Amino acid sequence: MTIDVSKLSYRSMTIADIPAVVEIEREAFTSPWSPDAFTNELLNNLFARYTVMEIDGEIAGYGGMWIIMDEAHVTNIAVRADFRGRGLGNRLLLELQRTAVSYGSAKMTLEVRVSNEVAQRLYRKFGFEPAGIRPGYYSDNQEDALIMWAELDPAELEAREQ
Repeated sequence: MTIDVSKLSYRSMTIADIPAVVEIEREAFTSPWSPDAFTNELLNNLFARYTVMEIDGEIAGYGGMWIIMDEAHVTNIAVRADFRGRGLGNRLLLELQRTAVSYGSAKMTLEVRVSNEVAQRLYRKFGFEPAGIRPGYYSDNQEDALIMWAELDPAELEAREQ
């Protein structure tokens, strides 16, 4: 099924969005964040910026990051299972990068499982390059995380939107 992008919108995550976001988290990750973790991020973390992506009022995905000085650190990004494979992850990551730039970020970083080639391909398309390994980063199976960094060029992001 093709997505009508005219029905796609982004907005800041609210407390009321947490149940839907946790549902997506459980679909996407083997060690999902709890509702309390998201509540803490939204209410207590001054660095946190979380975005939901909606299609016709339904949350189809979300992404979060911490913005500290001129760096953005992606904490989570996921698309609901029945919306995957339609380019929405691309759109969501672009929205996070645009938001980061609007807050003054010049660089963005994230960690990804070394085994997650699908996510790594997406990140590489958006300028992320490997920069190191965090050994045993994932608590569920002690898998290593690949650290990736991207420079955020506002002109390049604007060109991607066209």
